[in-house]
Amino acid sequence: MTVELGHFALVLALAVSALQVALPWLGARRGDPVLMGLADRAAGLQFLLVGLAFACLTAAYVGSDFSVRNVYENSHSLKPLVYRISGVWGNHEGSLLLWVLILALSGAAVAAFGQGIPMRLRALTLSVQASVAVAFLLFMLLTSNPFDRIAPPPFEGRDLNPLLQDFGLAVHPPLLYVGYVGLSIAFSFAVAALIEGRVDAAWARFARPWILAAWIFLTLGIAMGSYWAYYELGWGGWWFWDPVENASLMPWLAATALLHSAIVMEKRGALKVWTILLAIIAFSLSLLGTFIVRSGVLTSVHSFASDPARGVVILGILCFFIGGSLALFAWRAPLLRQGGLFAPVSREGALVFNNLFLSASCLAVLVGTLYPLALEAWDGSKISVGPPFFNLVFIPLTLPLVLAMPFGQQLAWKRGDLAAVAQRLSVAIGIALVATAYAFAMRGGVAPLAPIGIGVGLFVLLGSLSEIVTRASRSGGGVGSTLRKALRLPISAWGAAIAHAGVGVMILGVAATAYETERIANVRMGETIDLGAYQLTLKDIQQREGPNYRDTVALFEVRRGGVLEAAVEPAKRIYPARQMPTTEVARMTRGFGQVYVALGETVAESAVPVRAYWKPFVLFIWLGPLLMALGGLLSLMERRMRVGAPAPARAVRA
Repeated sequence: MTVELGHFALVLALAVSALQVALPWLGARRGDPVLMGLADRAAGLQFLLVGLAFACLTAAYVGSDFSVRNVYENSHSLKPLVYRISGVWGNHEGSLLLWVLILALSGAAVAAFGQGIPMRLRALTLSVQASVAVAFLLFMLLTSNPFDRIAPPPFEGRDLNPLLQDFGLAVHPPLLYVGYVGLSIAFSFAVAALIEGRVDAAWARFARPWILAAWIFLTLGIAMGSYWAYYELGWGGWWFWDPVENASLMPWLAATALLHSAIVMEKRGALKVWTILLAIIAFSLSLLGTFIVRSGVLTSVHSFASDPARGVVILGILCFFIGGSLALFAWRAPLLRQGGLFAPVSREGALVFNNLFLSASCLAVLVGTLYPLALEAWDGSKISVGPPFFNLVFIPLTLPLVLAMPFGQQLAWKRGDLAAVAQRLSVAIGIALVATAYAFAMRGGVAPLAPIGIGVGLFVLLGSLSEIVTRASRSGGGVGSTLRKALRLPISAWGAAIAHAGVGVMILGVAATAYETERIANVRMGETIDLGAYQLTLKDIQQREGPNYRDTVALFEVRRGGVLEAAVEPAKRIYPARQMPTTEVARMTRGFGQVYVALGETVAESAVPVRAYWKPFVLFIWLGPLLMALGGLLSLMERRMRVGAPAPARAVRA
């Protein structure tokens, strides 16, 4: 009965979404406040219905109801509870339901917290948002119903893909989906503004909190996915330029450009057309990522195995929304008035520079991702575009961007003084140059890009924080006075500085990977191998039983200078239900570095093949995105980001 209730809730949600598309749009055309007001109620009801359907599917997973095909194919009665719950979105149908749930939640949030938005704009925005929900609800009910039954029901499930039975993969998809779907709000705002024919600074103020929130979650989702790949796949890397990785990176690059463009539009009323276009492109890239993951055009550990027929339907949805929104943009954009003028050397100019290089980087990733797929579809040729191409193209495009970042932060609006900014950044520049020279002198056989990366990372980190120091010490005073002034600065200033500093921290972590130590060996019982300053000794090999798996565990003692630091236990794990092995990596963290130990494929009774690393400062790679998200959260907390456009000034009586 619970399963049928969930299915019926989805059908009702589709009907409510269709009404949410039609009635508010009609009300906006006629200027009818009653019809426009229905958008808020419909958005809330749509969220409740989709939430009920999601709860019903979750109950089926928790109760191991194997009469539901989706539960049978992706769950097991012995699986731990947390992975039974995460199994809800560890497959095509369930993850699509999660997507629609977050889509409905986004619309309900606009209805609940967007009361400062003019009624007509809010009604049109919720109407456009509901049109996306209609498309995905139809797709789910007709081709990917998560509530399909099996008759007769089997006694046991096939279990979830073992690679997905991990806490990181329980957290990664929801974070990523909130980012993806959050960009649908920016898209809906943009399309609504084009329909209304009015784009101004107030629009940017309404849209920017939603863009920022989506960017925060997208940053966290990508970072979590990268860390999961680092420790779960056993390969020791953190980014492989996999097409599905690129599918999440492209919306992030576009959203970053959109966020900075919206700042210029809000502050100066400029870049209106460009901001609207970026809002359309950012969500379009999210839809493209959905197509890549679910179409069956590629095989990846990140993608859902799906038949090509579903991919054709998703391609149709993608073409409708991308083509329709771009056609609307081409029709309405010439009617939009451009905003204020500014000098090339100004904060606006720096943000335009930022936009150009972010857009170029996004285009490079898009070409590198789609070209092999397009070529195979054209003549059957198969080529691989991997890290060499992306590193060669992406790094030169992002290097000017990150170098310009500290300068852009300190330039004045409308017209800036580049020489004065360079003088204020002289300490950061000096430290970065000294660090680069020292790293070159000590680099040994390390690639020359690594010392440059260390210098660039330090410059971005120190240059970002120097803005706080500059603003707090303008009127003089001692250290205590400067500190008090710094604490009284707007929270958005701290947010921007911390977010930009996070970029520098991540660059330092990426550069430090060139200095890691690797050791591949077949280690016998009692044998010791050297790993940089550490020594690893194999003490024992054990067999262990888990709730739905079996482990072969190697016990290593890690010493430094003869002193025992820790014991680590890498393992090879087999899941009997799927007969699929996984690698369970052991990590020992010291400071921001890690000793990383993974076992090879064949483990004997008295010897194990081992791939071991010492990775100095590797955690900086993920600490950087955490700081970036923290900076975004601080900016989101500022009061002016949570209110509507300023009320018109009252006429002063004589």
